[in-house]
Amino acid sequence: MLPRRLPALRGQLLLSTFAIALIAAPVAAQETDEGVFQMLGRIIFGAGTAKVAIDTPQAVTAREQADLDRAQPNTMGDVLKGIPGVQATGSSARPMGQAFNIRGIGNTEQTASEARIAVSVDGAPKFFEQYRLGSFFGDFELFKRIEVLRGPASSTLYGAGAIGGAIAFTTKDASDFLEEGKTTTLRFKTGYNSNGDSKKLGIIFATKQGNAEYLGSLNYSSGGEIKDGGGTVLAGTAHESLSGLLKGKWTLGQDDDQSLTLSLSRTDTDLDDTLLAQTGGAAAVFFGTADIHSVDDTVSLKWNNSFAENPLLDLSVQLSHTNTTVDKSNFSLGAGCRLGSSQVLCAGDFGYATTTLKVENTAEFGGSGWDNRVITGVQLSQQERSAHSSLGPYSFHPQGTDTKVGVYAQGEFVYSERLTLISGVRIDFGQFSAGDIAGGLDTDDTAISPKLAMMYKINDNLSVFGSLAHTERMPTLDERYSTEAASTLPERLASVDLAKEEADSVELGFTLRHEDLLSDGDSLQLKMTAFHNDVENMIATTPRVAGGPAVPYYSNIAAAELWGAELEASYDTERWFSNLSWSKVRSKNKNPAVGATSTTLPDTPAEAIALTIGGKLPVQNLNIGWTGYYYDNIKTSSATTTGDSYQTHDLFVKWSPQEGVLKGLDVNFAVENMFDEKYKNNLALDNGVGRNYKLSVAKSVSW
Repeated sequence: MLPRRLPALRGQLLLSTFAIALIAAPVAAQETDEGVFQMLGRIIFGAGTAKVAIDTPQAVTAREQADLDRAQPNTMGDVLKGIPGVQATGSSARPMGQAFNIRGIGNTEQTASEARIAVSVDGAPKFFEQYRLGSFFGDFELFKRIEVLRGPASSTLYGAGAIGGAIAFTTKDASDFLEEGKTTTLRFKTGYNSNGDSKKLGIIFATKQGNAEYLGSLNYSSGGEIKDGGGTVLAGTAHESLSGLLKGKWTLGQDDDQSLTLSLSRTDTDLDDTLLAQTGGAAAVFFGTADIHSVDDTVSLKWNNSFAENPLLDLSVQLSHTNTTVDKSNFSLGAGCRLGSSQVLCAGDFGYATTTLKVENTAEFGGSGWDNRVITGVQLSQQERSAHSSLGPYSFHPQGTDTKVGVYAQGEFVYSERLTLISGVRIDFGQFSAGDIAGGLDTDDTAISPKLAMMYKINDNLSVFGSLAHTERMPTLDERYSTEAASTLPERLASVDLAKEEADSVELGFTLRHEDLLSDGDSLQLKMTAFHNDVENMIATTPRVAGGPAVPYYSNIAAAELWGAELEASYDTERWFSNLSWSKVRSKNKNPAVGATSTTLPDTPAEAIALTIGGKLPVQNLNIGWTGYYYDNIKTSSATTTGDSYQTHDLFVKWSPQEGVLKGLDVNFAVENMFDEKYKNNLALDNGVGRNYKLSVAKSVSW
């Protein structure tokens, strides 16, 4: 059985990878064209100045357009699958029922959990939080790139409080589709999923006129209910969605050193007669069903001037507005709509609207072997949280305004192309205003996030790196202003005296790379990272005692320790490729409840391995591959997130003709969970999706 096989398999995979790397004697590195399957060879933009992933002293991973085309993702889980230390949590298949988990941080069941992970689209901060609902609603057809930066070091550039890390989405550009020498491209795409009978249609128009380029994208998808590996319907998974993107970029200035980019995107999703508790699965069917409609908007205007004649100036100014709304109606248990906790059964609408102004400059200078860049910036944001029901405002989902001003600086210093030092600090000043629940209470707060990272290149093959980071998370509106009237238990009051959560993180690791290892032109890349994260003053619901006094809704009553390791490795040749990822997260609740059978935090993911092996047929323009996913069993402090071991297997085929009438055609075929395994990831609250055949066909026409 798998529980006995997984440790052995894990050891074989890791030892094999290390053996290949270590038996290679150091030789001079040669320039190679990094293949599409070389994850560690990709450029990372979100950690500061652009760097190759393997040369970034932080655990980072990028999913690019080719990965998204192969995955044909329907949910966030499809996108994150195989990234070490990262996965979706909540539902396995409902499009509104997923959130993010990075190294054991993040879930959909705990208030403010997702505030510990910074999410952005084209640099515009995104945030949505509602009990038993997901946190991200954008259509993946709008994006060409997703970067995941793990750990609190991301707080410098993304905002204090990113205890888990940051996830940055980038929308498509017209230049992604324009052929050299052509000014216009029209691209049609259609897709089909067998499990749920899901259909997708999309069209992209891209053109370049003089110094301007424009893109328009429109996508539609619909599908029925999905089944797990045992043939059981995953309730509430039927959906209908429409999304669009309009984007323009204008190149300006005598030296073409200025640009102005305007982007507008919207995803509109309907789920009829779906589970009210989107993340609850079978464990929360007692909430009944409802019709849920979400609209997710992002608008961004960004001006950049690289000042071609002045290396001390590379200035960008971005104004953005994001707005996510969720409307709920037609409740199957709507007759139970009452003030208090039963108000969750009342028709209502919820929204987060965030307006952000960000000004950032990068200065370059050097001398005596040093190549230096200093990033400085200021970010102003205001978030309006709205919530209304047919009976009025919600006490447990309070309205309010969150206003922040963040100032930050990050220095990146490189000596002789061997030693890299990165230091940074960010200070966020926050002002929080309550809505009509807590009587207009206002609070102020400040959070600071310093960090220091280092990478040293021992030789052309081996580098070591490490980092220290501290971050502080200010309590959210929910945590400050939620209230609950007295019933059989005492009243819960607004928690205006909450202290900030604080996290201290240490990372240590090394990288290995080797070209021409087993054959001419091949490439081996490996990055190993160990981490330790200590979180204090964690915010949790205050216990109540019948007949006791009123208590604040939330208190700083928890502390946690999380540690573990991650491995990313890839081997690429002209004809075949292989990728390996492994992650193991351990955790400890420092203040467990009396009688607890485990101190492992309930958000802790199971140990996981993802292994991909594939072949490339250049003459036929064909890539084929297999990926196996292996998850160990885990016991946490919650029976809900205690899980058994399991494994699933996927196949993929990509065909992209480059000649003749079929040029511009892209065909992606995949089989997910090919053996129709019935399983449940420990951080999902319902079973995983059963066997699913996926097919997408796209055709581009350029002139």
